[in-house]
Amino acid sequence: MPVRPPRPPLPPLNALRAFEAAARLGSFSRAAEEIGVTQGAIAQQVRHLEAFLGLTLFRRLPQGVALTEAAQEARPRLSAAFDALAMTVQELKASHAGRALAIAALPCIAQLWLSPRLPALQQAFPGLAVSISAMEEPPAGRHDSFDLALFYLAKPPADALALAEDSLFPVCTSTLALSLRTPADLAGQTLLHDAVWRSDWARWLRHASAGGIDAGRGPSYSLYALALDAALGGAGILVGRRSLVAPYLADGRLVAPFADELRSGDRLTMLFPPAGKPHPRRAEVVAWLEANA
Repeated sequence: MPVRPPRPPLPPLNALRAFEAAARLGSFSRAAEEIGVTQGAIAQQVRHLEAFLGLTLFRRLPQGVALTEAAQEARPRLSAAFDALAMTVQELKASHAGRALAIAALPCIAQLWLSPRLPALQQAFPGLAVSISAMEEPPAGRHDSFDLALFYLAKPPADALALAEDSLFPVCTSTLALSLRTPADLAGQTLLHDAVWRSDWARWLRHASAGGIDAGRGPSYSLYALALDAALGGAGILVGRRSLVAPYLADGRLVAPFADELRSGDRLTMLFPPAGKPHPRRAEVVAWLEANA
């Protein structure tokens, strides 16, 4: 009899991972999206796990799935185990002094705020490798490994670093601005929209007391950078966010035809992972970004 018996056999890690994601998110499709596989692949891995265990983990319902009682009891412990595993891997990566500084950012921030600053950042920190991931939502826990994240937040958490509140105002080419004396002149003009900030025109028009203008008129773009490109090309007028359009105003590619600015209600915020060993140069980079915001 061995003094220390071997661990019991484990099912494939991919099967456990698929089950944990589906159980935590309550959906095979959402689990597939998180992991980056098809919904059918998640279902197949769950079936493999059920065959290995000899029990049913999900009740198949007409509208989705539901965890069995045994699966409900096991899910929190399995999630905690994956959290611990991910944290250990992250700490191993962090021990490598030459690793890249991982930054997660809203796509428009990555493209229009961060990217223009990268040459100067890398000049200030020679030899520092930077990795940038664009994502629509701030990273959450173990599911996204990062050293620093940049997002607009209305209520930044206490452990975050929030910059000054942003402001909103129309921007366009100088040629288009020639026909804009007052906000009432926007009637009949092409209004450009970002799909996420679709309400910006309505908000600004209310702020400027400009009634009788259809705030929903005009094309919508899935990325703010695309809407900005359209404005730069003279295709219409965009509600600019000062943190993103400041360089274009400074070099004259865009102008602000009206003086009215509306406080956006949110701030460009630097977020930090809740635990783990930080990148050795993170504090310096954060201080540099704050000074060069």
